[in-house]
Amino acid sequence: MARAVRMIAVVLCLQMTVTSMSAPVPAASAAAPAPADGSLAAQIDRLASQVQEQMVAWRRDLHEHPELSNREVRTAGVVADHLRRLGLDVRTQVAHTGVIGVLRGGRPGPVVALRADMDALPVTEETGLPFASKVQAAYNGEQAGVMHACGHDLHTAILMGVAQVLAQRREQLPGTIVFLFQPAEEGAPRGEQGGAELMIREGALENPRPAAIFGLHVSAKYHAGTIACRSGPTMASSDSFRIVVRGRQTHGAQPWTGVDPIVAACQIVLGLQTIVSRQTDLTESPAVVTVGSIRGGVRSNIIPDEVQMLGTIRCFLPQMRADLHERVRQTATMIAQAAGAGAEVTIGDGNPVTFNDPNLTARMVPTLEAVAGKGRVLTTPLVTGAEDFSFYQQQVPGLYFFLGVTPADADPNQAPMCHSPHFCADESAMTLGARALARLALARLQEPQ
Repeated sequence: MARAVRMIAVVLCLQMTVTSMSAPVPAASAAAPAPADGSLAAQIDRLASQVQEQMVAWRRDLHEHPELSNREVRTAGVVADHLRRLGLDVRTQVAHTGVIGVLRGGRPGPVVALRADMDALPVTEETGLPFASKVQAAYNGEQAGVMHACGHDLHTAILMGVAQVLAQRREQLPGTIVFLFQPAEEGAPRGEQGGAELMIREGALENPRPAAIFGLHVSAKYHAGTIACRSGPTMASSDSFRIVVRGRQTHGAQPWTGVDPIVAACQIVLGLQTIVSRQTDLTESPAVVTVGSIRGGVRSNIIPDEVQMLGTIRCFLPQMRADLHERVRQTATMIAQAAGAGAEVTIGDGNPVTFNDPNLTARMVPTLEAVAGKGRVLTTPLVTGAEDFSFYQQQVPGLYFFLGVTPADADPNQAPMCHSPHFCADESAMTLGARALARLALARLQEPQ
C-alpha cells in the first residue's frame, strides 16, 4: 500500500513537470486575465506573465540545490546577484544569510515590504523529478537528505520575479518596496538564532520602515489558480516543550526499590491530553497539545533514572497560549510528584499567531479577487501549522495568504502536503503568485495617504 502511494505521488509530480515544461505560462489562463488597458496594474500583470519561464528556471535551480536553515549561502548569492542587476539597493548577511533589496519608485509614497523564505528541510526527496535534490548535509549532528519540501524554492523564485517586474516600472511606482529574502523560517539549528525574529532585530523593518507587509505560502490543499486567506488569526502560535521526568534507577524485576519515570511519563502524556479535551474552552478557539517524542531507558530489565519528552503547543489566542503553558507545567509537575518523581518543564518561545490585520485584509481582498478571478479567492479555515511571518505582523500590519499548487485535474485531498518527501507543485501557479504580490504592493502604494 505504501509503495502504491509513493508511485502515485511520483506520477503526479512528473505530470506536473511535463505540463509546466510544455506550457511555461499557463497560469494567466488559470487566473483572471490581465486587463487590456494601459494602467500600471495591467502592465504589471503582463510583465508577470512574461517572467513565468524565468521563475520556473530559478525555482528548478533552487530546488536542485537546497540549503538548510542559516546555511542558505548559495541561494542568497543567487538572490543578491539578481537584485543588484535590477539596480536595487542590496544588503546581505542579515540574520546570517538573509538578503534585503530596496526598490525606490520614481514618485513619492509609502513603503511596502514583500517577504519570501529561502530554507529547505532535512528531508530525503522521493518525487522522481528530473531536478530532484540529491543534496546531503549535516543536521543537528546527523547526516540527512535536504529537500525543498515546503515550497520555499517557489516562494524565492516568485519574489525574484516580482522584483524584476516592479523594477521595470520603477519610475511609475508611488513609493518604495522592500524585498525580504529570509533564512531559517523552518527554525534555526540547535544552539543558533535565526529567522524573522533575528531579521527584525538586525533592522529588516527599518530604514525604510514599511507601512504594510505581504507574504504567501504555496499549498497543496488548493488547486492552482486559486488563493486562500482569512482575516485575523490565520496560523497558530507554536511553542515547543521539553519535560524531563526524573525517578530513581533500579532493577526492572524490583520496581518498588526505585521510582519509575517511564510510568510517570505515560501518565503525564495522558494528563496533557485533558488540558485540551477538558480544561480549554474549544468553543472559543481550537488548541493542540502534542507529545511527539519519548526517550528513556536502554534495557528491558533496567528502570532508568529519567525520561525525556518533547512536544508542541498550538493555539490562536494570546491569552489561551499563556494559559496552556501554565497548565502544561502544572500537569507534568503534579503528576510526577504523585508518582514520587520530579518533572522539569521547559517551554520555548516559538512563533506567535500569524494574524492578518483585519483592516488591511478587507482593503486588499478586492485586489486578490481582481487578480485571481471571480470565485477563486477562498476563505481558509484556521491552520494549526505555524509561520514566523507572524513576527513581522507584530511590528507592522500584514497579510499572509496561500497559493494553490495542485493541478486542476488532481484531488487536493490526495496530493502530498508540505514537509512530505513527495511534495510537488504545479509551477503554473507561479504567475498568479507573482501577480498577486506585485498587485498587493501596488494597491497599498496607491492608497490615499
